[in-house]
Amino acid sequence: MENTSTPVRLTYADLCRLPDDGLRHELIDGEHYVTAAPTYRHQRVAMNVAGLLFMFLREHRLGHVYMAPLDVLFSEVDVVEPDVLYVSEERLRSQQEDRYLEVTPELVVEVLSPSTKHVDRGAKRRLYERQGVTEYWLIDPLLETVQVFRRERDRFEVAADLVRQRDAAPASLSTPLLPGLQLSLDEVFD
Repeated sequence: MENTSTPVRLTYADLCRLPDDGLRHELIDGEHYVTAAPTYRHQRVAMNVAGLLFMFLREHRLGHVYMAPLDVLFSEVDVVEPDVLYVSEERLRSQQEDRYLEVTPELVVEVLSPSTKHVDRGAKRRLYERQGVTEYWLIDPLLETVQVFRRERDRFEVAADLVRQRDAAPASLSTPLLPGLQLSLDEVFD
């Protein structure tokens, strides 16, 4: 992910005026971040997570899962496109826009890429923490790890550090946001 280092703070209106160039354009505190198209491995992992969440949510009717590209508008200067996100039915009741998500997701998942991991672990993590996201998953498709941050009071705390181990019983990913959900890391990374 590349910060274009513009001295002025951009807004959502500025973002909307950019040409559709196939890149992911995001704003964090008005700073413009541009990301190239993700790799096939990144997309496979993101799709696996979204698909598993979709199947669980279809059965349990607790909310909805979405994938990038979908703008999440926290403010006029904070607009991001998480790889995967979950929003409960309760929060979606206050959603009024069709163009972007204006409610804070309960769960945000970012799949790390070499070019984005420093922003996902830094600026985005701080943004999600500040905006009231309940849980944040950082998934590394190369190392086959998942780091789970869960909100404790007003801060993210590490709730789990999971590693896929091929010669052992598969580690499992769960969240109190979705009681009964168990995602095997084998399913996430296959």
